[in-house]
Amino acid sequence: MTDTAVALARRAYETVEPFHVVAYFNPGIRDACRDAGVDQHAFYVGARAAPIGEAHASVVAAAFYNFSPAVIEKGWSEAVAAGLAEIDDRRYAMLAEQYATILAGIDPAEIEHIAAGFGRLVDDLPLAGRTLAAAWASSPVPDPPALALWRHLSVLREWRGDNHLSELIRHGLTGLEAGVLHEADLPDPTVRRRVMGRRFFRITRGWSEDAWGAAVARLAERGLVEGEPEEHRLTAEGMSVYLDIEAGTDAISAPAFGDGSSELLDRIRPLTKAVIDAGVIPGTTKK
Repeated sequence: MTDTAVALARRAYETVEPFHVVAYFNPGIRDACRDAGVDQHAFYVGARAAPIGEAHASVVAAAFYNFSPAVIEKGWSEAVAAGLAEIDDRRYAMLAEQYATILAGIDPAEIEHIAAGFGRLVDDLPLAGRTLAAAWASSPVPDPPALALWRHLSVLREWRGDNHLSELIRHGLTGLEAGVLHEADLPDPTVRRRVMGRRFFRITRGWSEDAWGAAVARLAERGLVEGEPEEHRLTAEGMSVYLDIEAGTDAISAPAFGDGSSELLDRIRPLTKAVIDAGVIPGTTKK
């Protein structure tokens, strides 16, 4: 592991995330849910965990980590009843529709080249201990290059996510506590980062206000946060833990990025920019 590889791991996370999350934020979501016969939460759970197969809901909850087990059980049972293969197919069809518009200005041969590069990258990932990444690595690769690229990025994203969970566990954080830590205000308000917002986190992850407040209180007892549940902020110690988790995740993820990774990340940037300019994901506007 080198400092360069660690830096590439961080850069990869920041670069590919917008391209991947089109699966969860785009104008075709409602139609896809209607066609699949499920609500948006069941569609999300089913589409993201489809490669696991019809496992018990507790397995999916463990892999997702910061979701309430109760909300996963409900969404997963609905997704399984609707058909995981059907949801998986409908998600890919939705992505095909979205990328056809978003990537209209990109040379198809370039998309194919980038997809092949990421395919080689994820083929070499160590998967032991990475449940969701291993499931995605066993999933079929679609023929259309944009969809193949999305599939490869799914493997990479879930692989990094599994690495991140190991860091959360190492620091003694439950899934909800990890959300509390991440959504807290920072001691330095000028530092920029991606956050969901406390209310959105609770709603999408299925946690009550009481559960949230109790988690804030537990982290306050550890000296990691201070303030009220809806206005809590990280202490200096909490910020140190937050940064250590991020650095640890980058370090564990670094072995994925060897020769050629920097060029690959450079080449995918125009695709990521096209997604951002399309204005389909939160925090972006159409250009």
